Amino acid sequence: MINNLFNNNFKRSDGLYLVFIALLTAIASEIKVIPFNGDAFRFGLGSIAFFLLILIRPPASLIRTGLITGLTVVCFRLFGDMLHQTDLAVSLKTHSPVLLFYFLYALGLNFIKIEQYKTSPLLLGAWAAGFEFIGNSAEQLARLLLLSGVNVTFHEWILLGGVAVLRSYFVVGLYSSIIISEHKKRMQETLSLGSELYAETLYLQKSMDHIEQITASSHDLYRRLKKKELHELSVQALLIAQEIHEVKKDSQRIFAGLSKMTNEKRNENFFLSDLIDLVMTSNKKYSELLKKNITFHELISSDFETNQQIPLLALLNNITANAVESIKNKGEIILELFEEGETTYFIIKDSGDGIPKEDISIIFEPGYTTKFSVQGVAATGIGLSHVQEIIRTLKGQIRIETPGNGTVFRIEIPTENIRK
Repeated sequence: MINNLFNNNFKRSDGLYLVFIALLTAIASEIKVIPFNGDAFRFGLGSIAFFLLILIRPPASLIRTGLITGLTVVCFRLFGDMLHQTDLAVSLKTHSPVLLFYFLYALGLNFIKIEQYKTSPLLLGAWAAGFEFIGNSAEQLARLLLLSGVNVTFHEWILLGGVAVLRSYFVVGLYSSIIISEHKKRMQETLSLGSELYAETLYLQKSMDHIEQITASSHDLYRRLKKKELHELSVQALLIAQEIHEVKKDSQRIFAGLSKMTNEKRNENFFLSDLIDLVMTSNKKYSELLKKNITFHELISSDFETNQQIPLLALLNNITANAVESIKNKGEIILELFEEGETTYFIIKDSGDGIPKEDISIIFEPGYTTKFSVQGVAATGIGLSHVQEIIRTLKGQIRIETPGNGTVFRIEIPTENIRK
């Protein structure tokens, strides 16, 4: 029953999409250029809309879609001619060949199975141009048979081919730009999620170390109590040690799962400039959310592929977000990237309130924070401790400078540890 309901819903949505393609194509075809004498043949946006919608979401049956779209376009044009009191027989002869164009165009796209060519835009554009030329040629030949006094010269055949190429590659280019934009958006979401998970794994790892120490202390207490023949207390201490051990095992399972997820997200490679752009974009949105007027600057003099995008994004995002929070209403943040010798430098400067010099030595300690909620509750203060842990993992170092106006974070990482 569930499968039947799902299939019925799918068929209904596909049917609605088919109607949408037909109507939008019919409307778009009225935005036209008439290259030959008379109004019989026109270059409109109909085929562009038809091809683009098929690429975005291929319907269940391309041939059926081509037939229904062709019929819709013919009916749409007949209705327009009726409003202008054009002879119905002449109108039918003039516009019915359009059905042949959309049928042959859809038949060709169905023949090559366009899904397999979406990653090869040059080939896809060439196939589409060929099918459009065939469809346009068949449409024009049919119109030659139905209407007297209509003729097409060699120059006009060349024009048909040229327009077919231009329209096809325009659609393929537009579709590719949409796909690239969506892919970039998904990449940003994936990287952001991965960096957050990576930071959480570091915190969980610290917690596991504490759990290990507590387990050992509890077991040691059990042995001492047992040695003193305090049976009841020793049993209680043993139970506590066993419960803590269970918590440790659960934490290990969670840690293993998170580590696997972050490692999978680190399999792809990204350029450092991509990470900088992502950090800037996300923190611009964050500053707008906080209703702050902050200007962001990128200074990139070196770039290369990295397979450490998750930890790098985690530490850069954390420091930049702190910089956003340190600025009261208006200011600027500069993120600089360059190489010197065998070291890659990330410099993050802000025009915020700065950090008191007496606090610099303790800001990386877990629990240190200068941020409080509206209710006066302190933040967790684990962000910068994560940053320091990430930099240690990458065998780098971080320095803080307070030039009097704002704060400067200087991160130095051996290039070989982050270069692909």
